[in-house]
Amino acid sequence: MSDEYRELAEILPDDFSNPADSIEEVRAKFDLVHGEDPGPGVLVEPQADGVWVRADPAPAGSRPTVFFVHGGGFVTSPADSYAFYGAKVVRSCAVDVFVAEYRLAPETRFPGQIDDLLAAYRKLIAGRDPAQVVFMGDSCGGGMALSTLLAARDRGLALPAAFVGLCGWFDMEARGESAVSPVGRDPFLNPEWLRLRARDYVGPAGDVRDPAVSPLHAELSGLPPVLLHAGEMDRCRSDSERLADRIASVGGNVTLEVVAGMPHGFHGLSGIVPEADAAFAEVGAFISRYT
Repeated sequence: MSDEYRELAEILPDDFSNPADSIEEVRAKFDLVHGEDPGPGVLVEPQADGVWVRADPAPAGSRPTVFFVHGGGFVTSPADSYAFYGAKVVRSCAVDVFVAEYRLAPETRFPGQIDDLLAAYRKLIAGRDPAQVVFMGDSCGGGMALSTLLAARDRGLALPAAFVGLCGWFDMEARGESAVSPVGRDPFLNPEWLRLRARDYVGPAGDVRDPAVSPLHAELSGLPPVLLHAGEMDRCRSDSERLADRIASVGGNVTLEVVAGMPHGFHGLSGIVPEADAAFAEVGAFISRYT
C-alpha cells in the first residue's frame, strides 16, 4: 500500500455506503464525489444517449473507442457526471470514451437499463468498426457492461474487441468471501448497501440471481478477451475472482489483477495514488494489445 493511499485512507469516513441512507441521501453523497471538472486537454460532447470524451486537440489518426458503463449503485451518477472519469481513461489509455446513458433505478427497473445500453451500442457500431471498440465499466457499471455484452452476443451482434471490468460488481447477492469475510477496510462499500441497491435495480419481486442481472451466473462462452481489476480490500473482489474462474473454465481469455491494499473503486483515485495510475497503465496496454 502506498503512502499516498495510507494518508488518504486515514481521513476517509466509513459511512459513505450507509444502508440507512435514503435514495436522496445516496444521490447527494455521490454528487459530492462525481461531476468534477474533467480538466484541460479533453473535449466533452453530450449526446442524447451519453457523453463523448475525447482528447483536445484530437491526435492524428483514429483511436480505439471505449464504450463505458458508469457505476453509482444503479441509482446515481448520470453520464454527464462521469465525464471526469472518462477523461481519466482518455488520458491514461489513448482512447476516445463514450460514457453511455441509462435510466436510473428505482424509477426504472431492470431490464430497462440493459435495453438502453444495448440500443446505445447498436448505434455506436453502426458507425464504427467493433474491432476498435472496448467495453469497460466500473462497479455496477462493470456488471451492466458484461450483461450488455452477453445480450449482444445472444442477439448475434458484432462483439467488441475486449472487455475491461474495474472493481466490477457481478453478483447482486453480494455473498462472496470478500463481502462476508473481508481482509481489511473498504471505506467505500458496505455489503448490505449493495444488496439494497440490487433490490432497487430489480424491484421487490425481481430475481437477483437472474443471469442477466448477475452475470456471474451467466453462460460465459464466446467472450472477447477480458481484463478484470479488483482491490484487495474491495468488497466486490470475490466477484472478479469467481468470474475469472468461470470464464477460464469455458476456455476464455481472461486476466485478473488484484491490487494490494486497494478498496472498491480505486481507479477513480488516479492522479492521487500510484496504484490507480499503474492500474490504468495496464488497462491501456491491454486495450492496445487487442485493438
